[in-house]
Amino acid sequence: MIASVHLADVGARTALAMTRKPPPPGSISGLRRAETALAAPLGASILPKPQLGRAGLVAFWDDDDAIDRFLADDPLAAKFASGWHVRLAPLRAYGTWPGFPREEVTDQRHVDHEGPVAAITMGRLRTSQAIRFLRASAKAEGAVLAAPGVTFTTGLARPPSFVSTFSLWESTRALSTYAYGSKEPAHPDAIANGEAKPFHHQQVFIRFRPYVSRGKLEGKNPLDAVFG
Repeated sequence: MIASVHLADVGARTALAMTRKPPPPGSISGLRRAETALAAPLGASILPKPQLGRAGLVAFWDDDDAIDRFLADDPLAAKFASGWHVRLAPLRAYGTWPGFPREEVTDQRHVDHEGPVAAITMGRLRTSQAIRFLRASAKAEGAVLAAPGVTFTTGLARPPSFVSTFSLWESTRALSTYAYGSKEPAHPDAIANGEAKPFHHQQVFIRFRPYVSRGKLEGKNPLDAVFG
């Protein structure tokens, strides 16, 4: 299994239409699961302001051939073609998500890997916990913007319940220091709050190795230094 993340600036009306309903598993050859969402910059505000014109797609695939077919032939891929996408191989995961082979990926924090990493979080938000989640998330998101080694971040959401973040980091060490370190406790505190009283019906955190990066966002490929 591999994953891909696609982001494109397509205008508010088109983005809303593209993200209203994700393609179901199997509707695209080799697709195990997909989530579509509007993007929102990460930040310390309790009420995030969406980028109404930026659409996002997070997908799990059987293999690279499945992504190649999607990019070559699918109308949804054509709508994302003006933006940027990255292919991702899983390194570590905590939690579960439909279409993700949890039993095939370790949950150990330490995984040998040199080079940049990507992180995806996804959750199905409990409506009753929305305020708690937004408060904890705002603190963690405010901290990530100042975290050493972060190179790209975005939030993704599809109301009423799907919430996600995607980030790129210079190294595993940089990501782990932010996620679990004590110097800036906002993210560890958010983890502890969610474990004490769950924010979500279902959630997953996945660390990835990015290995293909194509296209641009706002004139730049977020992984140009590695794949340019």
